[in-house]
Amino acid sequence: MANKDKLVTAITSMDEDFAKWYTDIVKKAELIEYTSIKGCMVIRPYGYAIWENIQRILDRKFKETGHENVCMPMFIPESLLQKEKDHVEGFAPEVAWVTHGGSEKLEDRLCVRPTSETLFCEHYANIIHSHRDLPKLYNQWVNVVRWEKTTRPFLRSREFLWQEGHTIHATAEEAIVETERMLNVYADFCENELAMPVVKGKKTESDKFAGAEATYAIEALMHDGKALQAGTSHYFGDGFAKAFDITYTNKENKQAYPFQTSWGVTTRLIGAIIMTHGDDSGLVLPPAIAPIQAVIVPIAMHKESVLDVATSLKERLSATVRVKLDDSDNSPGWKFSEYEMKGVPVRIEIGPKDIENNQCVLVTRHNREKTVVSLDELESAVALKLQEVHDGIYQKALENREKHTYACKSMDEITKALEENGDGFVKAMWCGEEECEDKVKELTGVGSRCMPFAQDNISDTCVCCGKKAKHLVYWGKAY
Repeated sequence: MANKDKLVTAITSMDEDFAKWYTDIVKKAELIEYTSIKGCMVIRPYGYAIWENIQRILDRKFKETGHENVCMPMFIPESLLQKEKDHVEGFAPEVAWVTHGGSEKLEDRLCVRPTSETLFCEHYANIIHSHRDLPKLYNQWVNVVRWEKTTRPFLRSREFLWQEGHTIHATAEEAIVETERMLNVYADFCENELAMPVVKGKKTESDKFAGAEATYAIEALMHDGKALQAGTSHYFGDGFAKAFDITYTNKENKQAYPFQTSWGVTTRLIGAIIMTHGDDSGLVLPPAIAPIQAVIVPIAMHKESVLDVATSLKERLSATVRVKLDDSDNSPGWKFSEYEMKGVPVRIEIGPKDIENNQCVLVTRHNREKTVVSLDELESAVALKLQEVHDGIYQKALENREKHTYACKSMDEITKALEENGDGFVKAMWCGEEECEDKVKELTGVGSRCMPFAQDNISDTCVCCGKKAKHLVYWGKAY
């Protein structure tokens, strides 16, 4: 979009400086405010409303699949964290510690939770005794702390909000089914509610979650060609159960270890929405999670009946959509810019001439297309436009991903594709050796994102060493 076409001039063009564009949006659209604590942010009402809508939809999906919400403590004793070796080593660099309670030094340091596997394990050991106690399908909505060195709002902050699901099962088969089921819940949510296409796949051995036997992920491609991990689901096997001595009496009256999973998404999804759909005028929000789905802007509001009609339209629409009537004394032009900035999917313009003709004007945010509709058909017309916005931004994101996905058979092809076309997903074959995985990143700058469930056979040989290939891998630079 050329600068002269922008309604909002306070935002840096994404082509000029993508990082600055992103920062401008999170500030100008009033999603966050910085604080005196580096890496910690205030999520302002408009930003939190987006998260509440994400939470509301996912919470319903979790409960529909039989999960119950619980809440674990914020603090984890160091002695408890140390019980699973791989897990503690994986999180050690990011852990924040509480060393004093008041003026007294604590004998056992407390970790501010970076994740809650150990707390759930301690709880499971206390409450699971028989096969009748299984499965447990739990989820919690909490904040966590990871002491990141480089931070950016929503994408990487030292404190963030998330949900973490934790389940425990009698058999490995049940746990694996759960792991894959929840990944599919995330993928469906991203595509159907966030209008964000994702690649589903399995992480490589070196990139899996600390303490997991297998990690599955959904990967999305942002507008600038960088990948973003939008959600993960982990299969733990019985490793945590053995470390924490969680046993139960099975149906054969023998002692057995259960099998566990965990899965989560975070407020980083808000960053994903911004970078997938946003433009040089600000946010472009998927209707499902937009705090305001339609805004009514009265034209010549001082004239007789305009505000009355606008108010009646709001009352009618309130039954089916999240609608706002802006009856402030700001000019219509200011309001147009404001709601462009905030990504409201549909704008409704109503003025004296419209009222005379029993009509109004609908403007869709993603393409600024104007449609004149009868007031008698307003509800159905707005619903149709909201669907058009969803479909339109999904298609645009999909086209961006397809345009920036490169199938490569050699390291030279990877380098050439990235130099000529910019960052994106690279599809290339891999032998399965970590040495080759590391070398691809060292020489080309792209790391492994996932081994997609939908495997193509681009070639029979590894893109790095030339030996027989075992997997197709999506590679990319990532947030």
